[in-house]
Amino acid sequence: MPRILFQNLSKVFADGTQALRKVDLEINDGELLAVVGPSGCGKTTLLRILSGLEVPTTGKVFLDDREITRCEPKDRDLGMVFQNYALFPHLSVFDNMAFGLKARGHSAADTRSLVEPVAQRLELSDLLKRKPSELSGGQRQRVALGRLLARNPAIHLLDEPLSNLDAHLRSSTRQELARLHRENRRTTLFVTHDQTEAMTLGERICVMREGRIRQVGTPREIYDFPVDRFVAEFFGSPRINLFDGQLKTNPSGQSFFHLEGTRLALPAGCNLPGNGAITLGLRPEDLRPNGPDANGPDSSLLAVYERVEDLGDARILHLKAMNQSITVRTRPSDSFGDSNPSLTPDWSKAHWFDSKTGLRIQE
Repeated sequence: MPRILFQNLSKVFADGTQALRKVDLEINDGELLAVVGPSGCGKTTLLRILSGLEVPTTGKVFLDDREITRCEPKDRDLGMVFQNYALFPHLSVFDNMAFGLKARGHSAADTRSLVEPVAQRLELSDLLKRKPSELSGGQRQRVALGRLLARNPAIHLLDEPLSNLDAHLRSSTRQELARLHRENRRTTLFVTHDQTEAMTLGERICVMREGRIRQVGTPREIYDFPVDRFVAEFFGSPRINLFDGQLKTNPSGQSFFHLEGTRLALPAGCNLPGNGAITLGLRPEDLRPNGPDANGPDSSLLAVYERVEDLGDARILHLKAMNQSITVRTRPSDSFGDSNPSLTPDWSKAHWFDSKTGLRIQE
């Protein structure tokens, strides 16, 4: 499978919009890389440049050692699933799915043997004779996905392909994509704004913001060691709790995190730099609610219950402390009584960020 390399890639559109800013990125042979970020971050532009539908303003694109920056789309062995389906309205579902195979000279029998198993897995077998206008949005999206899976080129480009599917089909199609990738190891770029899709499908994740790459890493690295505050906030449901405060060390060497008249004693061996403004990040599962002052002074935050969400496999506690909303995730079997709790951080899971730049501070 080909290795994909973007070198110093920038894209400025005619209206002055700068979609990409000096992007350097390598996708390994046979890797599934999820490209994730908010709307307008440049992820779809990156995909369109790789597919040949856009030309970069500066920079180069390579497949292995061959530069393809200005090659025609037909000269790149890739297939793309668009967010807006891009189906041929005059063709049946079968013919839409078979289009790429027929264009490459596959026989009718060979084409049918490749299309029908994919149609069955995507629950399209009963719809093969229909036209796109007779399908729902989710069905059209599955046809577009099936067209790619039937041809199975060397490079798969997926631009939010699951966005119009219901929860059941989104889950099953994710499994199908993961299975196909395990079996065929096609080099794949999967663009999404959905953190769950990125975490469950991506062998690595590329996080983008405002045309720049913020971090590239495995799902575990992205979640456990976010490079900055933006990445930490983007991943995790419920979102990470962030506390802006001051780091202070007393004459005996004990460090405290001060916020809104409260202070928390940091564990011995915590190697944060000096004193001053700092942001503490604690994910909802890394705060433990206890009875009031259960662990003594300077060990926990006193909070007030606002509401509880019971999700079946977990409970989400919404609390308030120091005029700040706090979210805690617990097991459904955990019981804390009716009194307002104190919240004890798991300091081994704490994230620290520079208050000005938002960058992660390494202990």
